[in-house]
Amino acid sequence: MRASTAPLGAASAMLLVGTSTAVSATIADYPVFTGQALRYALAAAILLAVAGHRRLPRVRLTARDVLLLLALAATGLAGFNVFLVEATRHAGPAMIAAVVGAVPLVLALVGPLTERRRPAPRIVGAAVVVALGTAVAAGLGTGSVKGLLLSLGALAGEVAFSLLAVPLLPRLGPLRVAAYPAALSVPMLLVTGLALDGTASLRLPTPGQAAAFGYLGAVVTAAAFFLWYDALRRLGADRAGLFAGLVPVGALLTTVVLGLGQAGPADVTGALLVTVGVAVGLRRPSPRPHPPRAAVDEPV
Repeated sequence: MRASTAPLGAASAMLLVGTSTAVSATIADYPVFTGQALRYALAAAILLAVAGHRRLPRVRLTARDVLLLLALAATGLAGFNVFLVEATRHAGPAMIAAVVGAVPLVLALVGPLTERRRPAPRIVGAAVVVALGTAVAAGLGTGSVKGLLLSLGALAGEVAFSLLAVPLLPRLGPLRVAAYPAALSVPMLLVTGLALDGTASLRLPTPGQAAAFGYLGAVVTAAAFFLWYDALRRLGADRAGLFAGLVPVGALLTTVVLGLGQAGPADVTGALLVTVGVAVGLRRPSPRPHPPRAAVDEPV
């Protein structure tokens, strides 16, 4: 992906992730953690197959790489799902979406600090607009203190999904960074499912559920993760993070296209705010004009 197309890749990734909302409704009766394990297992298999087909140069993992990959799998994938599922039991979807929608703002503030540079005020301001647009589209909703804390845990997992990948991308590349944590998260999710739901979590999906998991694994995970990580290494966490606000926009478009609902005024207003925020954040500041040189008298 060229640097000029990185914004398109980031936007496509987050819009694809947004489509998972409608698809996930068709697998609501299937054990959650087993379903996520199936999704990530399929994605890992696809990504590793593509990496093998491309014959990428072999890279020897260091102890630091392994620790970062394990942390990424445990927080950005498995941990995010655990917090998200538990949050739904104590808070409404609107509250969870509003809290997790703060991802662009957190990345705009924390992303530069991890790279030992100061946050850019313009990008922080744009991230505020994006987060506000997400909150407007979702509504603030209701929930308990426990639901809020669990939602914050999901927010932390979503942020870790990007920040922990940043130091891995230069050496491993987006294909490996997308594939390895997906594979590592599978046993984590299966163990979580067994611990919370017992052997009831282990059952075969129906054909319809299998088709949904196929879409989630191949498109929402394999394709979207690769596009996101490729854009992340080119744009940086702060600028790429702005596109996280497009997730509810993708969910809205999917809902309307599939005839599952209509776009209300809050949806449209939120989508417009997200679009404005992303556009402002990506616009590069105009170079400052050089001060005019002092006039020099010509010799007579």
